[in-house]
Amino acid sequence: MQNRALTTIGWREWVRLEALESVRLKAKVDTGARTSSLHAFEVNAFEESGKMRVEFKIHPNQRDVDEVVMCTADVIDQREVTDSGGHTEMRWVIGSMASLGEHCWPIELTLTSRDNMLFRMLLGRTAMEGRFQVDPSQSYLIGKRPKRKRAL
Repeated sequence: MQNRALTTIGWREWVRLEALESVRLKAKVDTGARTSSLHAFEVNAFEESGKMRVEFKIHPNQRDVDEVVMCTADVIDQREVTDSGGHTEMRWVIGSMASLGEHCWPIELTLTSRDNMLFRMLLGRTAMEGRFQVDPSQSYLIGKRPKRKRAL
């Protein structure tokens, strides 16, 4: 057991995923989920230079299906995952450096359709272990909302 002070985060935070075009996503901090997950659609796996990779699209902003970001990442694994509703599916697992405020560390993410979910990303307990503690009464304790680009 580590004996260092943990940083307190809220039940939702802005997380930057470096491997995915440095996209910032509003993530639900979910201590009930083992693995972090990312909303992805049009997911296609392929082999490149002897490595399995996956190409997919994401809608980075909550309630916005117009903005689309195309991403490509190395595949770490393919796993059977059971969601909170008890449904099981095979998901691709990718890795990315995650940034939350001044903290930057590697995490694993499963790719799944989260069309019907409010948050595009869940930050699971494995990604937080030994780094953060959660105050469920607070939001956005680290980092600020990204500035929107203004139309000229």
